[in-house]
Formats: sequence, structure tokens, C-alpha cells
Amino acid sequence: MSKSVDSVHSCLAEHGVSAEIRAIRNSSRTAMAAACEIGCELNQIVNSMVNSGNQANRIFMFLTAGNKQISTVLAKEPAGKPIDQADPVTVRTKTGLGIGGVAPIAHCRETRKFIDRTLLQFQEVWATAGTPNHVFNINPDDLVSVFGSQLADFVE
Repeated sequence: MSKSVDSVHSCLAEHGVSAEIRAIRNSSRTAMAAACEIGCELNQIVNSMVNSGNQANRIFMFLTAGNKQISTVLAKEPAGKPIDQADPVTVRTKTGLGIGGVAPIAHCRETRKFIDRTLLQFQEVWATAGTPNHVFNINPDDLVSVFGSQLADFVE
């Protein structure tokens, strides 16, 4: 496994969360591709979107269900400021992970996370595990209670 996947695996273990990390043939860069590969509903795919405030020194992660999009207007409220999509260098620097492989956990720096309520409809969701070709399953309640994601309304 890659260093990034190992970090996700270690983070899950440290928090006592049991999960299956699965290698997939096709990239998880799109939620539809990941859902087809895994054999789950599109909304069971967690999109981890990294955004920055007006300055790149603060990032926010928005965890959306597979077919949902972030509304920058709605996201302004939980973030407390206007947001923009973070550039690849900022994503790598602030999370330790590259675009396409950003997991909702195991970041090298503390990241404020917000979660789309749609994900909580499921007992199991699937998220990228550090590379575009690795995913892991998790109960979405654990993303809130164990990993500190805050419920918020920010999707269109």
C-alpha cells in the first residue's frame, strides 16, 4: 500500500474504527465510477471537497453525497466566510493528500469538516482512502462522532 493509504489505515485503527480498505481498478475520481466499481448507490460515495477561505492558510472540507454539489453561498454560513475551491498545492500542503485521493480523515493538519446530511441516511458509505484507486467503508455516524465532522446544510 502507499504511504497515504497506510495513513488512512492507521488513523482508522487509532480511533478504533474497523473498515475495509479496498483497491479498485478504476479511479474513484468520479463518484459514479466509484459507485459502479464498489456496487453501491451513488449517494453512498463520500466526495471530500477541500475549500479555502479568503486566504489559503485555512481550509475547510465538505463531505458530500455522491450526486450533491457544494453551494458556495450556503457553505459560507458554516465556514464563517466565503470559500473557494482549494488549489492542488494547498490541498497537498494542508492535508498531506493529493487531489483525487483526499480521504475525509488522516490529514497532516487539523481540518474543519462539514458533512452533508444525505450521507447519514446510510449505514455504510465509501470514501477515498488516500489514492484515487483506494476506498474504505465507514458508518457515516463515525465521521461525525469519531472524526469531528459537523452537520451542515451546504449542498444544492
